Amino acid sequence: MLRRILAFRPPPPRAAAAALVGGANAGYSSKSTSLPQKQKRVRDHAFDGIMEVQKRVRRFLALHALLLYAASPTAPSGAFSAGGSGAVSVSFSRLGALSRRQLRLSPLDVGQFMLRHPHAFHLFLHPVHRILHVRLTPRAAAALRLEADAITSLRPAAILRLRKLLLLAPPHHRLRLENIHLLRRDFGLPDDFADSIIQSNPALFRLTPDGFVELVPSPDDPPDLTVAAVERSRERHYREHRSPGDGEEDARFAFPTRFPPGFKIGKYFRIAVWKWQRLPYASPYADVSGHDLRSLEAQRRMEKRAVAAVHELLSLTVEKRTTLERLALFRDALGVPKKIKEFLLKYQGIFYISTRGNQGKLHTVFLREAYYKGELLDSNEIHDARRKQEELLLMSPEKANLDRMFTSMGRGWDELGGGRRGGVELREKFLGDAGGLKRKICGGDDDDDDDDDGADSGEDSGVESLYIE
Repeated sequence: MLRRILAFRPPPPRAAAAALVGGANAGYSSKSTSLPQKQKRVRDHAFDGIMEVQKRVRRFLALHALLLYAASPTAPSGAFSAGGSGAVSVSFSRLGALSRRQLRLSPLDVGQFMLRHPHAFHLFLHPVHRILHVRLTPRAAAALRLEADAITSLRPAAILRLRKLLLLAPPHHRLRLENIHLLRRDFGLPDDFADSIIQSNPALFRLTPDGFVELVPSPDDPPDLTVAAVERSRERHYREHRSPGDGEEDARFAFPTRFPPGFKIGKYFRIAVWKWQRLPYASPYADVSGHDLRSLEAQRRMEKRAVAAVHELLSLTVEKRTTLERLALFRDALGVPKKIKEFLLKYQGIFYISTRGNQGKLHTVFLREAYYKGELLDSNEIHDARRKQEELLLMSPEKANLDRMFTSMGRGWDELGGGRRGGVELREKFLGDAGGLKRKICGGDDDDDDDDDGADSGEDSGVESLYIE
């Protein structure tokens, strides 16, 4: 009877706190020497800062795509991407209707975004139709043209990346065309890659009638085509940092690991990571369809092979990142479990998942070893061109000639605000208080595009003056 009474007593405060910590972070306080199945995500502000900038870039690209569609609805995708898009202008009312229908953005939100980024969009009253029009600035058009030129110049490397992506889907080496289409920007592929790359290279790719892209074996393939990126970095690191006392087994199957700041690593967790690093696994390019997975050891090796497959796919991307939703499209080909987010959180020293963007509904997976303090270590021409777009959207409106643009808008304020009430709201925000105008532009919170962020005339460095020959 006494034992039953003692069993229902609440635990002491110290034991209760220890149980709470162990339930929340099982991998930190557990005495098990195997990796915990569930781990809480530890934020890394360096990667979250990248996604804060990408929020503006994604909206800029979406509005640019709508602008081109409104100008020529029957034009093929990417018809203006190589140049000339800066001269395309459409009425703001049509662009606002398209943004409401396709992007779920009200014309007022679109107008505020364009006024906050006058270096990217130029609003003016059409001289003939006398309605509000919008077009890209020459700087924005030049930044987009620079990216298009970089994609064209790096087309041979894109073909090689696409072949390696198909090799990651053994044994048939085939993937759906629509899934590759969603991944085209991450892989640096042109919008018309189905014609310019797949159909133009029948000796390398085959497009089936049911919408699959198949790999065609070629004798011209380099001998290291099926060598994973982690194997190259592992060999390079072993040669550069090898010491006489180091064992080769410690680095033979190891992954570069760097945990986020604030990630608690206990003694037993460190032992679990050391054991996992020494665990052998098959190459992500190898066919393992006939392997026996009934033993626990075989399942652990297959799980590590899935980590290697995700690592290789991220290594093939241009910026060493992609969204979790796009990664889930290749889950069966990579051998990743269904709960892919929980699976990646188990290896936070290799991957990082950022939830910034689209109100937490968008998840972006980063390859941690490819970045240092928020900067991509191995840059390329496409990444450098995209950085130009980011810099353009981050430029202060103070440096733009907004007086001239506001004057040229004329009666377009009501149209820009979606009505008379919205026009009055925009006038008060961007033109109301001359003394507090600078504070509205530069003193607002930039973390959200919906925050108040006005505009100032600033110095005469020219938004509209860029169009003057």
